[in-house]
Amino acid sequence: MTEHQDDQTPDRPRRTIKSFVMRAGRMTEGQQRGLDQGWPRFGLELTDGLRDFDRVFGRQAPRTFEIGFGMGHSTLEMAAAAPEQDFIGVEVHRPGVGALLNGAMTQELTNLRVYSCDALEVLRQCVADASLDRVLLFFPDPWHKSRHHKRRIVQPAFAELVRQKLKVGGVLHMATDWQAYAEHMLEIMNAAPGYRNLGDASGYVPRPEERPITKFERRGERLGHGVWDLKFERQS
Repeated sequence: MTEHQDDQTPDRPRRTIKSFVMRAGRMTEGQQRGLDQGWPRFGLELTDGLRDFDRVFGRQAPRTFEIGFGMGHSTLEMAAAAPEQDFIGVEVHRPGVGALLNGAMTQELTNLRVYSCDALEVLRQCVADASLDRVLLFFPDPWHKSRHHKRRIVQPAFAELVRQKLKVGGVLHMATDWQAYAEHMLEIMNAAPGYRNLGDASGYVPRPEERPITKFERRGERLGHGVWDLKFERQS
């Protein structure tokens, strides 16, 4: 997940601001098994460029693209609950990728494919325009310090890129447990051309049944933390 912002200072090279930080993590045996055995079956490469996902999945079906699936628990739950739909998950952290792949093998899923790289590069390079039914962004890093707000993935350029890749009538669904970030998302998306907010008068939607509740979210609920869901439909 990234946003791009060029540094125009003449004596500095062009740079890219990332919305994520690469973290080293130990692999469990199951996660390593997922990478070793699951990647050849479910893994996709950025270097393969533009893909025909009907050919990749061997069928035409509603298609969901998830940005940053973490350890993959929600992705697996959604894919298992909707075998008639196809899911493309993207995550940079290898233990999470391994966990998702191991889960996909264990559950014998066939409707899931995985990239392990920058999700926005996948959207730019591998996904055809107007080809996605849903884009999911659940609990991205809120970068809550003011000096880090430029790292937040939800920016005008992100909204436009996602709009291009969604079908007309397709939906961007976002969720966060940081109210300030929810307000930022709402401000950015309400100003983005070509979208319709599917929320109520507050701008948000009630938690949709299709979004699994994570252990982290349940813990937050017990502590009185809120979660904000936003849905925006591509209109043009």
